[in-house]
Amino acid sequence: MSQASLPFDFRSATASSEPRVVDDHAEVDALFSLLEDDDCRCILDATDGVARSASELSEACDLPLSTTYRKLDPLADAGLLSKRLRISRSGTHTAEYERTVDDVTVSVTPSGVEVRVSHRDVTESASVTA
Repeated sequence: MSQASLPFDFRSATASSEPRVVDDHAEVDALFSLLEDDDCRCILDATDGVARSASELSEACDLPLSTTYRKLDPLADAGLLSKRLRISRSGTHTAEYERTVDDVTVSVTPSGVEVRVSHRDVTESASVTA
């Protein structure tokens, strides 16, 4: 399944402290596809508690900027990253990303594979820099 056409949206789970349970096969496969990708994992690691721009992530993960943007879209669409606007006093505004997921747990149940995604509270507002 293409990362660009994810059949789920974890953003609704971010408002709740309860983990989101994923048991639909297509959703599990799409989530695993994102999590098995080395570049996506690097981006998730680099955004743990720190909001970074695509340029900053490109440098931190040693990725071409075009690859970074290609990975950011499905991660943000899936709600694994939050996207907000960094407003600069100089007038240059930049999108910045921060990881919203704390934990992903995989369980084998009598009905099949179940994935629980726990989210942290990340404010999706604009930040101001000097």
